[in-house]
Amino acid sequence: MNLDFPTILVAATLITGLIWAADALLWAPRRRRAAEALGAGGGSADAAAVEKALKEPTLVEYAKSFFPVILVVLLLRSFLVEPFRIPSGSMMPTLLVGDFILVNKYDYGIRLPVLNTKVLDIGEPQRGDVVVFRFPKDPSVDYIKRVVGLPGDHVVYRNKTLTINGEQVPQIPIGTYIGSGSGLSMSGASLRREKLGKVEHDILVVPRMPGVSTDVVVPPGHYFVMGDNRDNSNDSRYWGFVPDGNLVGKAFMIWMNWDSAAGGIGWDRIGKSIN
Repeated sequence: MNLDFPTILVAATLITGLIWAADALLWAPRRRRAAEALGAGGGSADAAAVEKALKEPTLVEYAKSFFPVILVVLLLRSFLVEPFRIPSGSMMPTLLVGDFILVNKYDYGIRLPVLNTKVLDIGEPQRGDVVVFRFPKDPSVDYIKRVVGLPGDHVVYRNKTLTINGEQVPQIPIGTYIGSGSGLSMSGASLRREKLGKVEHDILVVPRMPGVSTDVVVPPGHYFVMGDNRDNSNDSRYWGFVPDGNLVGKAFMIWMNWDSAAGGIGWDRIGKSIN
């Protein structure tokens, strides 16, 4: 088992909780009994000894202070919202390098932390959703892509265009992309608007680059995903499908952007919803 952040959170919650419980059930009663015995004789000297006997050990103080905080963070991060940072440009222009995003953890079902076992089925990804998932080739690495194919879909990608179940996905050219900061290298790419299901979103295509073609049927319990930066994305065209069990959640908002190549904070990105 990889010692990742969720594992550390669970372990810290368990350890601090056990220390708190052990103190409440075992150590605190012993301290009270010792203090009662010391205070039976009365006097100022005995009062000081009683206070010392009742004092919680430093380990217990820390455990009682940190347990509620760690527990709240664990619950929020595991079942409600988890933050992620975008390290690459594979989802440009929707997401830029340096975007800090929030991911909804319950839209696709409630899963136990660390074990990632679904315990409550709430919903499933829809075509066009931007999802975070554990990379099938290395589950310790999180990826973010857009859901293109649902279970049972026949997905064809040829000549920079998607066809799903025999219907070509509309693309409208809207100009030439002008990048900045870490995305400057994508300047000159073709900016197109694509309608994938009910979701309209922008994609980047580099006409001079040879396209990677694919023709697949998505198996049950799996999803076909692609990056919006179509010619610069390591996605299902190269390594296959995403199992439902690898899903982490749906990206829904950018809460911060920091790109040192662009001069620091991207104020116009903060609070932007993800489509």
